Amino acid sequence: MAGTNSERQLLAEGPAIILVEPQMGENIGMVARAMANFGLAELRLVNPRDGWPNEKALATASKADHVIEATKVYDTLEQAIADLNFVYATTARERDGFKPVRSPVIAAETLRAKFRVGEGTGILFGRERWGLTNEEVALADEIVTFPVNPAFASLNIAQAVLLMSYEWMKSGMEDLGAVPFQAMGQTPSTKEQLFGLFDQLEEALDARGYFHPAGKKPKMVDNLRAVLSRRAFTEQEISVLRGVISSLDRFSRKSPRGGRYPKATETPPDDSADA
Repeated sequence: MAGTNSERQLLAEGPAIILVEPQMGENIGMVARAMANFGLAELRLVNPRDGWPNEKALATASKADHVIEATKVYDTLEQAIADLNFVYATTARERDGFKPVRSPVIAAETLRAKFRVGEGTGILFGRERWGLTNEEVALADEIVTFPVNPAFASLNIAQAVLLMSYEWMKSGMEDLGAVPFQAMGQTPSTKEQLFGLFDQLEEALDARGYFHPAGKKPKMVDNLRAVLSRRAFTEQEISVLRGVISSLDRFSRKSPRGGRYPKATETPPDDSADA
């Protein structure tokens, strides 16, 4: 979805995202994009395979330039997390050890609480092919794992970062039902406007012999009105429907709207052949 807007506030806060030995620049770029989507900005790389900076990462970041440009590179994981107070390790596999295992929701809430009191936090993500080693997981304080299909638990690194970034954003929302924009407000139609639609449509249908046989017309009219009054139309919707009917009245199949566009003041063409 397109939605970049340089005129609005750019969120850039929260835990550091730490990628351990990422292999492909494209994946790093997609990670940066996922972070930017949900307000994270601090990306740390541990010994990236193809070096840094990386043109492919910049190309796939989709204008998340502030994340790419601020990215820091470290030789070891120990160096990358040395200044942090609390770190999560992400994994889809069960690990031996005694570290608490949290869901993304709980992990995000914990990170938010620590962020609010000024602690430095981070989330570790492993290699595309095999994730984090047990030794690397041991450097974290807790583990976060995702509720995925147990028979197909492997996530693309950018997907994993996106999920955690989304939970981070949610953890700072006062109302989880809130959305960034609302549908355009519309004015409910009055009964008078609805009756006008009834009259116009019935007149157009009557002219085309729709109500046949004549004895069934009252029942057919009742059914038609029941359909049209089943939901509450807005003024705009009534206007659209009446415009459609007016167009059908004005143009026949033999004289469609086109090069010989009839003026609205002209007598509508005879549609009897089209009925």
